Amino acid sequence: MKLKTRKSASKRVHRKKNSFSRKKAYKSHLLRRKDSKRLRTLSQPSQIHKSDLKIFQIMIPYNS
Repeated sequence: MKLKTRKSASKRVHRKKNSFSRKKAYKSHLLRRKDSKRLRTLSQPSQIHKSDLKIFQIMIPYNS
């Protein structure tokens, strides 16, 4: 049988060649008090931790 993708995970996490990438938190509001260096690093994508990798492979079985 086909596996269903978890839609919540597929909206938040994108599959790259060897890893999963996600956006960083704390960049949605209260941006005035955060300096530009911090906002620059928050806008860069980050990778899913190795301990969570197996769970996300089950949640997103196909390229999405």
